[in-house]
Amino acid sequence: MDGSAMSKSRGNLVKLSDELAKHGVDAIRLAMIFAGPPEDDIDWADVSPSATVKFLNRAWRISGDVTSKPGVDFTTGDIALRKVTHKSINDIALAVETFRFNVAVARVMELVNATRKAIDSGCGPADPAVREAAEAIAIALSLVSPFTAEEMWENLGHKPSVALAGWPKVDEKLLSADAVTAILQVNGKIKDRIEVSPTITEGELEKLAMENSEIKSAINGIAALTATPGVWKKKTLPITPLMRVQARKISTTIAEAPIFLRSFGRTRLRIATRAIPLSNQPAVLERGIADCNGT
Repeated sequence: MDGSAMSKSRGNLVKLSDELAKHGVDAIRLAMIFAGPPEDDIDWADVSPSATVKFLNRAWRISGDVTSKPGVDFTTGDIALRKVTHKSINDIALAVETFRFNVAVARVMELVNATRKAIDSGCGPADPAVREAAEAIAIALSLVSPFTAEEMWENLGHKPSVALAGWPKVDEKLLSADAVTAILQVNGKIKDRIEVSPTITEGELEKLAMENSEIKSAINGIAALTATPGVWKKKTLPITPLMRVQARKISTTIAEAPIFLRSFGRTRLRIATRAIPLSNQPAVLERGIADCNGT
């Protein structure tokens, strides 16, 4: 449509009945929801029903690949996939509650990819964690693609209807991050990123930063650098509701964002920690920290 409004005179009308007949109602609904937030206008040229058809088929095949029986103990399943599943369930619920339905669809797609990988080259289709993920996908898809979700639910050995299944319960223990990324900055410029344990102490983090080759190179030659070591200051920045949403978006339950500062005269070493996202989504929490700090 090139951004222009639909009009008979322009001959650019899209006939919904034709699209439904070609792609199916589930695919059309999913494509329109995934195109953007509900408050935004969308260009039909940016909507790809054919792509959502492929995605729904991909999700549907997962339900047929599961070999474990209904009622299996999920806690005995692969822990890595279970973490992805529970973080996805948590993120999808939050996205729906905040009317970011396109984000909810994106999280379902990520879960489908993780489950497919687990089946093909990971724990295998018989693992209880695969069934847990497949059931979570079916329940989540029932919000936007109920017909596909219903078929998945029956393939998984359950009686109709998936709408009566209820929302999966999230295990809070599986939401904790395995690692965080420490962002090392000198005078406001990012020099390096290192992965550290979420439970790392201030002293251990300082030691790792000062031993980092990029930091050594950046502060090399500064007068009185080691003669007058600065005092570490820990700032706990308040997390706004928006930042809390962003933090959950990248699969973390951080309640506060610690920033460590060390000053050497006019030179400042700054370390901020953020959770590592499980996907390629942008780490928006880092930007939020920087904004709050005025840098």
